[in-house]
Amino acid sequence: MVVTSKSHRIWNRALIALVFVLVIAYLLPLYWISSTAFKPRSLATTVPPTVVFQPEVTPFVKLFTSRVQMRGEVEPEIYAKAPWYEKRVYDAGERVIKDADGNIETSGYWSRFLNSIIIAVTSTFLAVAMGTLTAYGFSRFRMPGEQDWLFFILSTRMLPPVVVAIPMFLMYRTVGLVDSHLGLIILYTAFNLSFSVWLMKGFIDEIPIEYEEAALVDGYTRMQAFFKIVLPQAATGIAATAVFCFITAWNEYAFALMMTNRKAQTAPPYIPSQLGSGVTDWTVIAAGTFLFLVPVAVFTFLLRKHLLRGVTFGAIRK
Repeated sequence: MVVTSKSHRIWNRALIALVFVLVIAYLLPLYWISSTAFKPRSLATTVPPTVVFQPEVTPFVKLFTSRVQMRGEVEPEIYAKAPWYEKRVYDAGERVIKDADGNIETSGYWSRFLNSIIIAVTSTFLAVAMGTLTAYGFSRFRMPGEQDWLFFILSTRMLPPVVVAIPMFLMYRTVGLVDSHLGLIILYTAFNLSFSVWLMKGFIDEIPIEYEEAALVDGYTRMQAFFKIVLPQAATGIAATAVFCFITAWNEYAFALMMTNRKAQTAPPYIPSQLGSGVTDWTVIAAGTFLFLVPVAVFTFLLRKHLLRGVTFGAIRK
C-alpha cells in the first residue's frame, strides 16, 4: 500500500510537471509577440534575446501611420512643434507622411481590422445559424440517404481550401465578387458550415426529444418548440461552435490573400506587408499581430464556460 501510494504521488507530480512544461510551451509564443510589440526596433532581433527592457508604444504609432525613411536630421523647430506620437517616429529615424493640408496619413491597418471583424462575425453567425437548423433536421427527422448526405457535408471539410482557391477566384471574378465583403463572407460561411452541422448535431442529439413532444402536446408549433425549447438547451453547443467558427474565419489567410486587394482585405494578409523601410521592422508586425489576437482572446474568454462544457459533448444527458 505504501509503495502504491508513493508511486501514485510520483505519477501525479510527473503529470503536473508535464502540464507546466506544455503551458510554458504554449504561452511562450504569445509572450514573444507581446514583448516584441513593445520593444524598441534595435532590441527586436538581439542575440541573445532582450528580456528586460523599457516598454514603448512606438511600434503601435508606426502601425497606424504612413511613414518614410528620413535622409537627414529633422529641424529642431519642427521637432519641437510635433505631437508626442510624431516625435516617436522621428526618434526612430523616420517621418510620417502628411497630405496637402498637413494632416497625418494613416495606414490601412484599422480598415483591415474592421474588415476582419465584419467578415468574421457575419460568417460565424450565418454558419452557426444555418448549421444549427440543418443539424436539427438531421437529428429529429429521418430522410432517405441521411448518412450519405452527412458524409457529403463532412467531405467538404476534408478538401484543403487552397485546392479550390484558383477556381473560386476565376468564378468570383466572373460574378464580380473579388475584393468584396460579401465574397469572403460566402466563402467563410461555406467553409465553416460542415463543421457547424456536425458539431451541432452531436449537441442536439443529446437533448431529449421528450421535451419537444411535451411542448407540441401543449400546443406549440414545431418552430416554436425549436426556438423556445431546443435553442436554450443547445446554448452550450452554439457557443462552442461559434468560438471555433470565429477563430477559423478570423485567422484565414489564403482566401483573404487571393480574393482581396484593398477594399475588403482583412488583417492577416496585411500585417506581413508592414515591413518598414530598410530592414524589416519586426516590432510593427508584432504590434499588428498583438492587436489582432485581442478580439479572439476576449471572445474565447467570455465564452470559456460554454466552451469547456461544450467540447465534452456531455452538457445534457437523457
